[in-house]
Amino acid sequence: MTTTGPTPPAAAGDGSAASGSAADGASVGGSVRADRLRRLADARLYLCTPRRVEFGPFLDAVIGPPGRGGVDLVQLREKNLEWADEVRGLREIAAAGAGRDALVSANDRADLTAFTGVDILHVGQDDVPPAFARRLVGPDVLIGQSTHSPEQFLAALADPDVDYVCVGPVHATPTKQGRPPVGLGLPRLAARHAPPFLPGAKPWFVTGGVGPDTIDDILNTGARRVVVVRALTAAEDPAASAAALARRLRTG
Repeated sequence: MTTTGPTPPAAAGDGSAASGSAADGASVGGSVRADRLRRLADARLYLCTPRRVEFGPFLDAVIGPPGRGGVDLVQLREKNLEWADEVRGLREIAAAGAGRDALVSANDRADLTAFTGVDILHVGQDDVPPAFARRLVGPDVLIGQSTHSPEQFLAALADPDVDYVCVGPVHATPTKQGRPPVGLGLPRLAARHAPPFLPGAKPWFVTGGVGPDTIDDILNTGARRVVVVRALTAAEDPAASAAALARRLRTG
C-alpha cells in the first residue's frame, strides 16, 4: 500500500469533507461510529462506481432527495487512480451524500480512508487484514470485507473488526473478471446465519450481476441488501433505476 503521493487539492489536507464526519476527528463517546452503524443497519442499496463525466449530477440522481429512496452507500472503485485524484473522487461523493445519510466508502486504501475521513474502508480477501486496517483507520471507521465462500463468510461474520460482509459474485459479471460466480447458495447460507434485520445480526450485501432482472431471485434467498454497478452506471435513467431498486429492496 502506497502512503505517499502527489500534493492533494488545497482543501485536502484537513480531511474535512467526508460525509459530515471527517471534521469531527475522534468520536465523542463513540457517537460517530454509532451514527455510521445506524445508517449501515438501515442501508439496502450499495453502489460501486468509477468517476465519470458529470459525476456530481450522477451522484445526486442515484442518491436522490431525502424521502424518495435511492443509493444508501457509495464506494469509489476505480483502479490505478493517482492518490490526489482518488481524494477528489471521494470528496465528490461525500459532498453529494451530505445531508442525505449516504455513507461513503474507500476501496482497499486505508491511507486514503484515514486521510479523507470517509465512513467506510472496504477490503477484499487479499487486501490488508481487517485487524490491521482497524489499527490504521481507528475505531470510528466501518470496515467491510468481501467473501466468496462459506468459510470466508463465516470468518468475516465472526471477526469483530468487520462491520459488514459482501457475498458473491452470485452471477458472472465483467466487473469481477476472473472471479467465478458462487451462485445463490452463499446468500442462502448467509441468510441462515445472519437473518437480515435481526437485532445484533451483522449486515451483509449480495454482489455480482445484481439488477432488475436478477433482484427477485436474490431476494428469494433471504437477502435484503445488494451491491450494484452496471445497473446504475449503465442505466439510461439512473435516478429512476436507483429509486426502483431501492423500493423493491424495501418492500421485499
